[in-house]
Amino acid sequence: MSKRISWAAASPGAMKAQLGVHTYLEGCGLPTALQELVFLRVSQINGCVYCLDMHAKALRAAGEGQQRLDCVAGWREAQGLFSPREQAALAWAEALTLVADTRQVPDAVYEAAKAQFSDRELVDLTLAVCSINAWNRLNVGFAVWPKPDAESERRVAAA
Repeated sequence: MSKRISWAAASPGAMKAQLGVHTYLEGCGLPTALQELVFLRVSQINGCVYCLDMHAKALRAAGEGQQRLDCVAGWREAQGLFSPREQAALAWAEALTLVADTRQVPDAVYEAAKAQFSDRELVDLTLAVCSINAWNRLNVGFAVWPKPDAESERRVAAA
């Protein structure tokens, strides 16, 4: 793959706008761990390896268990691992992320989210989903990848 431009360097205003949304979300009242869980799941769907690395690390740093991290992609089948509120947030995030294909968010998904979140929280959750989708598209489009850590480099060299 050819070297691509640094989107943040090419358009500092775009980075400033993205960080402005991030700053809002940090203070909106939605729990950071819930947002990070949503960010991880959306990044899985979009294949944004940079964001997968970042949000998994953030969740681990916040004390998230490895079992739940390992099971995020299959959260529907992971009985007892995710609360009803987390499940509603993950379903909402998936439906919004896939809306280009489905052209809708099913009423059942909306109703489940509405049962778990206030009106403001649901709008803020929606903004969080929009934000991570934007970050994913910027990073995937411009081929932004995480730098391998020492353990990854060691394992690659040994393989």
